[in-house]
Amino acid sequence: MRAPRFIHTSAARLGLVYLSIFVTSAAALLAFVYWQTAGLIERQTEATVDAEIKGLAEQYDRFGLAGLIQVVQERSAEDTSGTSLYLVADPTYGRLTGNLASWPTGAIDAEGWITFDITDPERERARPRRARAVVFALSGGFHLLVGRVMTEHIVFRRRLIEAIAWSLGIAVALGLIGGTLFSRNITRRLNAINRKSGEIISGKLGERLPVSPAGDEFDSVAQRFNEVLDQLQRVMDGMRQVTDNIAHDLRTPLNRLRSRIEVNLLKNSDPAQYRQVMEETIAEADAMLATFNALLDIAKAESGSQGTETGPVDLAETAEAACELYQPLAEEKGIILTLDCSTKPTVWGNRHLLSQALANLLDNAVKYTPEGASVVVAVQNRKDSNGEYPIVSVADTGPGIPAEDRERVLERFVRLEGSRSTAGNGLGLSLVKAVALFHGAKLSLDDNAPGLKVTLAFPNRPPRR
Repeated sequence: MRAPRFIHTSAARLGLVYLSIFVTSAAALLAFVYWQTAGLIERQTEATVDAEIKGLAEQYDRFGLAGLIQVVQERSAEDTSGTSLYLVADPTYGRLTGNLASWPTGAIDAEGWITFDITDPERERARPRRARAVVFALSGGFHLLVGRVMTEHIVFRRRLIEAIAWSLGIAVALGLIGGTLFSRNITRRLNAINRKSGEIISGKLGERLPVSPAGDEFDSVAQRFNEVLDQLQRVMDGMRQVTDNIAHDLRTPLNRLRSRIEVNLLKNSDPAQYRQVMEETIAEADAMLATFNALLDIAKAESGSQGTETGPVDLAETAEAACELYQPLAEEKGIILTLDCSTKPTVWGNRHLLSQALANLLDNAVKYTPEGASVVVAVQNRKDSNGEYPIVSVADTGPGIPAEDRERVLERFVRLEGSRSTAGNGLGLSLVKAVALFHGAKLSLDDNAPGLKVTLAFPNRPPRR
C-alpha cells in the first residue's frame, strides 16, 4: 500500500491545527499587551490633563482671570519641549494667553475632549502634530483649554505595532517549525509501524513493532500490539502441537481400526467373531468421537457460544450429581469419594458446561488415584476484601502433578505420561480451563500433600457478556 503524501496525512492536519492554535493564542496575547500598554499611556495622559485643568480652575476661582493668566504664562514658559498645550480665551474664543496661537477647530466630544492638528510656524515643511485637549468653561464666559501633543504617543504606538507584528511573525515561524517537526515525528513513528506491519504480513512473523524508551502512547500501542502478536505466535505454536498430538492420538486407533476390519475380511470368520470385531470397531470410533466432541466443547466454551443458555446454577446440586455418577467407579477401585457441601451457593453460568468440568475433574481424580486413597469434592463460600465468593474443589491423594507442569497440563493434548498408554486424550483439564474462562472463574492447581487439589473460584457477581 502506497503511503500518502505528507501534506495529506493526519499528522500534517494535526500540525496545522497546532499551528492555528499557537498563532491564535500568540495573537490574542500580543493584542492584550498592546491594549494594556497603549491604553495605559493614554489613560495616564488624560488623568494628568484632568488633574491639571482642575488645578487651573481652582486658581481662577481664587485669584480671578489675572491670576489664571499669570499661571498659564508661567507653565507655558516652563514647557520647553512644547508637548503641553495651554490656552485661555474670552467668551468669543479670542486668545488671551497660552502657547497656542488661536482656538482650535474641531468637534468637542461628550466628555469635553477635542482632537486637532497644530503646525509649527517656524518650520513650514514640518508635518502637523496631532494634539488632544480638554475644554473647561470658566465663570464669566471665559474658556480654558489644556492638552498634550500626541506625537510621541503616536510614534510609540507605531513602534509597538511594529514590534507586535514582528513578534507575531516570529511566532508564526516558530509555530510552523514546531508543527512541522511535530507532525513529521508522528509520521516517522507511523511509517515505522507500517513498515514493520508490512514485514509481518509478508511472513516475517518473528518481527515486532519498534518500542522507544520514551514510553509514550505510540510505545504503549506498539507494546500491546506486540503482546497480541506474541499471543498469536503462542496460539500458532499450540495449533501445531495440537495437530501433532491429534496425528499421534488418532493415527494409532485409525490404523488399528483399519487393520482389524481388513483382517476380519480376509479370513472366514463366524458371526460371533464378526460381532466382536464390530463391537471393538464401534468402541474405537466412540473413543475418536469423544476426542472430537471434547475439542468441540472446548471451542464452544472459549468462544462463548453457550452464552444464550446461561442462568442460575446450584453449585452444590451440580457437584452432587457428578459424585453420584462417579461413585460406582470409585467403589469399584476401592476409592473413598466424599462430598462436602457446607453451603449451597448459586453461580451464574451454563449447567451443562459446569457438570462436564466437574465430571472431567472427578474422572482424572478417580483414574489416577490408587486403591484405598480418597477423593473429596467440596463446595464452599470464601471471603475476601470484595465479599463472599463460591468455590468448588476436587482434591485427591494420588501422585499429584509437579509444580513446573501444572500450567502445561492445561493445554490441549498434553499428557504427562510419555507412553500415552493410559486411556484418555489429554483434553480433560483443557475443557476445565475453557469452562472457567467462560464463567469468569479462577482455576488453580495446588499441592494436596499428597495428591492434587483443583479449585474453581467463581466471581461474586455474574460475569459480563
